[in-house]
Amino acid sequence: MNQIYKLIAFGIMLTSVACNKTKQPIQKQPNIVYIMADDHTTQGIGVYQSRLAGLNPSPNIDKIGKSGIIFDRCYVTNSICTPSRAAILTGQYSQANGVIDLEGVLPKEKQFLPTELKKLGYQTAIVGKWHLHDEPAAFDYYCVFPVQGKYFDPEFRIQGSKPWPQNVIKRKGHSSDNVADLTLDWLKNKRDPNKPFLLMPQFKAPHDDFEFAPRYKDYLKDKWIPEPASMYYNANNGSVATRGKNDSLTRIIGSSVSRRNIVRHKGMSTWKDKDWKDFGNAQDLKATAYKPFNHSSLEKAHTSRTYQEFVKRYLRCVKGVDDNVKRIMDYLEVEGLLENTVVIYTGDQGFMLGEHDYVDKRWMYEESMRMPLLIQYPTMIKPNQRSGALINNTDFTPTMLALAGGTVPNYMQGKSFKSILETGKEPENWRDATYYRYWMHMAHRHANPAHFGIRTKDYKLIFCYGKYWVDTDDENKTWNKKSWGNDFTRHTPVAWEFYDMNKDPKEMNNVYNDPAYASIIRTMKKKLKKTRAELNEGDEKYPHIQKVIDQHWDD
Repeated sequence: MNQIYKLIAFGIMLTSVACNKTKQPIQKQPNIVYIMADDHTTQGIGVYQSRLAGLNPSPNIDKIGKSGIIFDRCYVTNSICTPSRAAILTGQYSQANGVIDLEGVLPKEKQFLPTELKKLGYQTAIVGKWHLHDEPAAFDYYCVFPVQGKYFDPEFRIQGSKPWPQNVIKRKGHSSDNVADLTLDWLKNKRDPNKPFLLMPQFKAPHDDFEFAPRYKDYLKDKWIPEPASMYYNANNGSVATRGKNDSLTRIIGSSVSRRNIVRHKGMSTWKDKDWKDFGNAQDLKATAYKPFNHSSLEKAHTSRTYQEFVKRYLRCVKGVDDNVKRIMDYLEVEGLLENTVVIYTGDQGFMLGEHDYVDKRWMYEESMRMPLLIQYPTMIKPNQRSGALINNTDFTPTMLALAGGTVPNYMQGKSFKSILETGKEPENWRDATYYRYWMHMAHRHANPAHFGIRTKDYKLIFCYGKYWVDTDDENKTWNKKSWGNDFTRHTPVAWEFYDMNKDPKEMNNVYNDPAYASIIRTMKKKLKKTRAELNEGDEKYPHIQKVIDQHWDD
């Protein structure tokens, strides 16, 4: 009898072990779908609760954040398309990866994200915007726009028998629909089901000039778009570097919504009739450049009219991205891929939608520097989470590598935030500041002065160093490129800006000269200098810039 009991007990034990074994999760590398839109700013995403959130501009993109985690303090390190993409793909800041401007090149040997993931057994693919000149040859599959790409009837560069970039296909329709179509085609027909994959759908929209698909022409037609107060009154934002003495440079610095900027204001591209275009030839422009701008009632009416139209066009482009994100997400869910897929949604930088009367990016001001970052991964990330950790775009690749089971190479400067995804908590040793630099001094008629700075959770310090290209044979000629310059002047004054981001989140009061902040500013300058040294972001290679820094560091 005892023997029978022993046999029964042994059988129960085996059954228990077997049952427990089947309940253990199978360890499997996640798929990664990295979706990025061009110039999609946090103001245009509902979960960031900006003034536009009431319009519900992005319900499907919002769902990614609500299903996982929303990062409230994610920042770009150089707010312009090509350098941002290079920072993401390399995990390095601009000087380290060599891409400081729109002319930057990322050769195959520096395309680190697909290279490292392929070492871990991943199949890699990118569809849509590339904008890094050389062939995306490190990817197993690519189908990418030439340069910026076209909104309608776009061309795509693909692998083929001819050398890059000669293999081209032409497609009909809107670019956003095409990116989603080609993404789904890869998932259905080109994906190896036996491998984990990295898939990067990269939308052109909502990049300027906001050409939306015709089906959205009535979207928001009768809606009033909330306007930023700073579009009409900029208070004490900026400095002599961005405004000039007695506001003498405001007519040429920073693309505007109003007709303040006579070189590039939004009415020039929004309205086709001559009244809203350039004021005349170069001499007329120079004569007007230093005259104060009058915010008369007529000018305010024009500014409001322009703002309402251009933001509606912008959000119609966002709508097209949002609907196509849903198509991709629906397919992943139907095919049973969603549970083991990390879905990341972001923009390549922020974008000014009229704040401070600015349009475009480039600035270190919050709307331009701040990136959206929403991540869902049901296997790891609990839903409905938010993080205030300071993240920047050099962290994206290290994090994806860590999620894939790899280690972060020493040559990468970014950090993995995998532990934040796992726990929802910021590690004790996480960064307390993030560095920024915009190099393209007074470029492309947007006319933003070159600057660098540092952002902590509480404060922001900006240094505009105002160096310019000179037609001589000295070292200055190797600094700026001629293509960067504007018609008027390439020189701007040197100045510091400092903002208390808790008291002044809209950056309306530059308190650099306020004695109450003197001690904090000294500490921030030390942190900025230390960060630049740690990241090899100094200007030893540009002695004329370093000279300006040394001369004005203690101003």
